[in-house]
Amino acid sequence: MLRILIAGLNSQTQNYVAALSLSGMEPVVSLALPDDLSFPDYDGLLLPGGADIDPARYRQPLCGSRNINEELDQAQFAILDAFLQTGKPILGICKGHQILNVYFGGDLIQDLENPAPHQASPDDQVHLTHAEPGSWLARLYGTDFAVNSSHHQAVGRPGQGFRVIQRSGDGVAEAIAHESYPLLSVQWHPERMCYAHRREDTVDGSLVFLHFKELCGQKGSLS
Repeated sequence: MLRILIAGLNSQTQNYVAALSLSGMEPVVSLALPDDLSFPDYDGLLLPGGADIDPARYRQPLCGSRNINEELDQAQFAILDAFLQTGKPILGICKGHQILNVYFGGDLIQDLENPAPHQASPDDQVHLTHAEPGSWLARLYGTDFAVNSSHHQAVGRPGQGFRVIQRSGDGVAEAIAHESYPLLSVQWHPERMCYAHRREDTVDGSLVFLHFKELCGQKGSLS
């Protein structure tokens, strides 16, 4: 069984653990760097959602970011830095999506001017999006489909090697793809759109995890 490292806090990762498990993978939650930085015990990395990244990491003053946890940022960026060297697949969700963009030199919009379609609510916000034809998302769902959202920040300038492959109607980047690394990166929450959390007003988020599983089984091939 494919083993996936979730670089997050145990108290905030239950939905990710469930989604990976029900998709036939073995999740392990840890923020510790292993002695062997080739991560021989893992086939993939999941960077989960969470609080905002310290804007100093993308060379901006504090202007709308909140609930920053610098120790968590440090651990997640360190794990990402080491894991990228393995060439194994990485799935970034919400904050994890933003971490990937910042790591590659991109920046974030610290507080959306019109957060209504995206901001957190008890049931998540749901809105239509458009995916780039030919992208992995379009292959899974077609080019136009609904997703959930729970965020007040978004990718601004894409990091080096990234392009935006999905946007909401108001132009917010909902997914990015890298030209060479096997990275899946979405702003929305597929773990809250699948299995016990499956909902009728969005697409089925389990397809994201099953695609990630396939990518991990291929040892990172982008084909």
